[in-house]
Amino acid sequence: MVHRRPHDRSELDPGQSTAPVVAYSSVDLHRDAGMRAVDVMTSDVVTVDPNTSVHALARLLCERGISGVPVVDRDQRLVGIVSEGDLLHRAETGTERRIEHRRSRWLDTIASDDDLAREYVKAHGRRVKDVMTANVISVPDTMDLADVATLLETKRVKRVPVVRDGKIVGIISRANLVRALAATRDDPAADIGSDDRTIRDKLLAELMGQEWFKAQQWFKIWAADVIVKDAVVHFWLSEDQTEEERRALRVAAENIAGVQRVEEHIIPAV
Repeated sequence: MVHRRPHDRSELDPGQSTAPVVAYSSVDLHRDAGMRAVDVMTSDVVTVDPNTSVHALARLLCERGISGVPVVDRDQRLVGIVSEGDLLHRAETGTERRIEHRRSRWLDTIASDDDLAREYVKAHGRRVKDVMTANVISVPDTMDLADVATLLETKRVKRVPVVRDGKIVGIISRANLVRALAATRDDPAADIGSDDRTIRDKLLAELMGQEWFKAQQWFKIWAADVIVKDAVVHFWLSEDQTEEERRALRVAAENIAGVQRVEEHIIPAV
C-alpha cells in the first residue's frame, strides 16, 4: 500500500543495518535565531507501509523517479526506509550475492550465519519490511537549520526525514539548504540606525563570540585596531597575521548591517 503526504522528487538515504529509528534534536529547540527544518523542508512525501510488495515498490520508484521512500505504519509513524540500494541484489534478476562462490577461510571469520541469513532475506523477501533499513536518522521539525546542516555533514547523508511526535511530516535535504541560501538577501539587511559606533560595537561583539578570535593572544587589546568611519570598517593588521585570519575578519565585518566597505591597513609585526 502506497501513501502520499499532503510532490517533489524527494528521496532519502538509508541509515545503517537494522535498529530503532534514531531521532536527533537540537541542544536548544527554542532559541530565537535562524530558520528551522520546518521552514525549508519538502512536505509532500511519498511513503509506503511495511507490507507493500517489493515489486510494487520497484514500480513506484521508477514511476516517480525517486531513489527511496520512508516506511510508515498505519499511524504514519516512521519505522524504516527503503531505497534502490536495498533492491540491487535480488533473486528475480539473478543479482543476489553469491556467497557460496566466494567463501574463503578469511570470509568465514567475518561472515556470520546471521549475515548470510540477512542476505538471503534481502534477495528473496517479498515485502518492504523484509528489505527495508530500520535504522533511520530523522530530525524534529523544530530543529535549527544549522544543526540539520551539521547532521547531514557528520552522518554523510544527503537528506533525512522530518518528524513531529514520531510521525513523518517532511524531508529535508542538502538541496533544501541550498534553496534556503538562494532565497536570502545578498547583502545584510539595511539598518537605518546603524551609525559608526553601533557598527563597531556589533562587529566587536561578533568577533568576541568566535573561538578563533578569542584564541589569539592579542584579542584583549585588539579593539583599538578596529575603526569605523562613515560606515567603512578599517582593520589595522599585523603583517604576521595569516590570510585566513584576515579573511575571517573581513567576512565578519561585511555581515554587519550598515557596513559599506572594509579596508585593511598592514603594519609591521612587533
